[in-house]
Amino acid sequence: MTTNGKALISIKDLKVHFPAAGAGLFRRSSSIVKAVDGVNLEIQAGETMGLVGESGCGKTTLGRAILRLVEPAAGQILFRDQDLAQLGAREMRAQRRHLQVIFQDPYASLNPRMTVSQIIGEPLDTFGLAKGNAKRQRVNELMEMVGLSPRLTKRYPHEFSGGQRQRIGIARALAVDPEFIVADEPISALDVSIQAQIMNLLDRLRVQKNLTYLFISHDLRAVRHVSDRVAVMYLGKIVELADARAVYADPLMPYTKALISAVPVADPAIESTRRRIVLQGDVPSPINPPSGCRFRTRCPYAIGACAEVEPELVEIKPKHFAACIRISPEQPDVERIAPGAAPGLMASSAAPSDVKTSAY
Repeated sequence: MTTNGKALISIKDLKVHFPAAGAGLFRRSSSIVKAVDGVNLEIQAGETMGLVGESGCGKTTLGRAILRLVEPAAGQILFRDQDLAQLGAREMRAQRRHLQVIFQDPYASLNPRMTVSQIIGEPLDTFGLAKGNAKRQRVNELMEMVGLSPRLTKRYPHEFSGGQRQRIGIARALAVDPEFIVADEPISALDVSIQAQIMNLLDRLRVQKNLTYLFISHDLRAVRHVSDRVAVMYLGKIVELADARAVYADPLMPYTKALISAVPVADPAIESTRRRIVLQGDVPSPINPPSGCRFRTRCPYAIGACAEVEPELVEIKPKHFAACIRISPEQPDVERIAPGAAPGLMASSAAPSDVKTSAY
């Protein structure tokens, strides 16, 4: 998988906050959920950016915020240097032709009262791209593109399997020839036997149509298969970012190491020798996240300074970024650092010419 090195999407200090649902006995009504809290990320044209993390870490909210399906509280979402966060409703509607989404649940995302032809053709009507015969031909072409027979266009969603429904959802997303697609856990609701087919289809379409993906998933094996780069998210922030191979072969963050250790290996001999890293405690509330490093309450390597300093996303190895004060470019292995040491503190305070402190 290759990219052309040009950023299609640039996210700068993006925040998405929601009012807390209700006011409990010990919760003030003014409490807010910090679902996404200061994310910086670039997605290059033609690449697949994988986004992984535990449930509730903000992955889906980040993807929806890029598309303005939820409104950001602060920050920029630059699409071809135009800030989507500042666009009005009419201007944003015009941009939606270039920005589409594949939803997680193929059972809930398709209108059961519409035929397949109506579902796939709806975006063509919305943007006035085709009518009559041209519209029917375009729908048939899209059906064939995702591996379905055009003879099925008069059927309803309930007449299809889960994998076929997801193919219909993909065809709908492709109808307007978008440049960027958020694939929000597109295989999690499918049988294992179908998941590989959908991933291969998405990868083939990316090459054929020159698409750019944000592939959101909690399945690290799937993300490794389809992604050029992987961003690891924890409690509203990106904590590690690198090429997919580097993340899996040499993870830097203790959180990433724990996630990867939970992925089973098909070879029993290898699986029997692997060390499973079990994180202690629960994920903190996004209403009141921990001070400093948000992962410190579950991190086996946390020290006192971790509660006082909010780590920046620093380039520890070439094109490999991590947010941890316990590591640095000179000392990247957190497991070998002497107790009490925090070499990343020096890296964070270094001049910009000495160390990179962003993912750009």
